[in-house]
Amino acid sequence: MEKSSDALRTISEVASDLDVPKHVLRFWESKFSQINPMKRGGGRRYYRPSDIELLQGIRHLLYAEGFTIRGVQQIFKREGVDYVKSFAAGDNSPNLTPDAGKKIKSIKNQKRSKMRPPASKVHPKQKILLNVLDEIEACRKVLVS
Repeated sequence: MEKSSDALRTISEVASDLDVPKHVLRFWESKFSQINPMKRGGGRRYYRPSDIELLQGIRHLLYAEGFTIRGVQQIFKREGVDYVKSFAAGDNSPNLTPDAGKKIKSIKNQKRSKMRPPASKVHPKQKILLNVLDEIEACRKVLVS
């Protein structure tokens, strides 16, 4: 028997639908205060459709877009819950605010710029690894597009 789309879901059902382990959902719950499933006796979690939509958005940002937990927290802070939910369907460019895309790109660029050492301090072996990283990033962009 199929559940209604408005029905509450258990953590097992949500984990299966999102293709992530249950402990990952519990971890996300500790990192994102916006995730707030109902809890019944014994601490059993029940997710509402809006909770699931939010989790889908978080999953997309983390796994498909390559954001870190901290990056998604910044997106929540800057753009809000509805913006994160807009990624639930896998939409890469939700149209909620005119300059939201610029803000998101700036968050990504901040993350990447922190990873790279200044050119003057790069060891020759590091240059090789940085070139490989650039190639992998280019491949990822082609696959995501």
